[in-house]
Amino acid sequence: MILKKYTILLIAILLNGPFLMSQQERKPVSTLKVTTLSTMVVNGKGIGEWGYSALVEVDGKKILFDTGARPETVLQNANDMGIDLSVVEDVFLSHNHWDHTGGLLTLRNELKKSNPNALKRVHVGAGIFSKRTNSENTLLATKAALESDNVGFIVYSEQKELFPGVWITGPIKRVHDERNWSGNGKIETAEGIVEDNIPEDQSLVVDTPDGFVLISGCGHAGLVNTLEHIRAHINQEKVFTIIGGFHLISATDEQLKWTAGHLQDFGISKIIGSHCTGINALYTLKALMSLDRKDAVVGSVGDSFDLENGIKAGIIAR
Repeated sequence: MILKKYTILLIAILLNGPFLMSQQERKPVSTLKVTTLSTMVVNGKGIGEWGYSALVEVDGKKILFDTGARPETVLQNANDMGIDLSVVEDVFLSHNHWDHTGGLLTLRNELKKSNPNALKRVHVGAGIFSKRTNSENTLLATKAALESDNVGFIVYSEQKELFPGVWITGPIKRVHDERNWSGNGKIETAEGIVEDNIPEDQSLVVDTPDGFVLISGCGHAGLVNTLEHIRAHINQEKVFTIIGGFHLISATDEQLKWTAGHLQDFGISKIIGSHCTGINALYTLKALMSLDRKDAVVGSVGDSFDLENGIKAGIIAR
């Protein structure tokens, strides 16, 4: 029986190649809620900015996803919404840009007054601390200040399960040419100066009974590249909800049509498009994918998604 079992496994590997080997065991979570803390549109309470941040609550764990642009924005918006961030010990940074990291130091300094362990772990992608030659990587100074305050940075070069059912993608291979960065940045490497394509860009993905939920900061690696990375290296299960920034603000109609087709192939049925997604881009995707207005919304401060109720859009985005 044992020999037969391993013979079958060997045949399966030969037929399916490394793709089969890369699939991870599913551990669907029981509860998930994602609340937007920073983006441009705001509904009554809080302030808007060019930035992104969200609170991810999953099975009793809380993760702060990015920290907005201005030092005080996320802190003020959380206070206005009655959200206590001092209990959050894990921060996820999607990439090094100021509009995703600007609130980190202020948040740590304020929240540690209530809880010394607040924001004590920061999860980042490999390359995030690389020296940028024609622009300042402001995260370097933030890192030095936080490390002196006993905050640890955990660097990922590949996918990793942070908690049961909660995955960090790590940096993502650029299979498709979804160029969605300025092209002006440069990185200093051992081999010389190269274009800064934000190599550290990573996303968070949560396994739920209905499929996977993707949370993205800017998606500089490309939305379709990110979804294919999840399918190849985490699990083939559909991704039914995408939340955050997808940097489609400058995408052409042809690019949006191509993206919409792939999103449908992946099983996407709910979208909260915040920050750099672009309002026109969001509504173009909604039309191309024949989604209902309640299932494809412009992200706004205070909106949320949870497994029981789906998308709870802000008044201005409904």
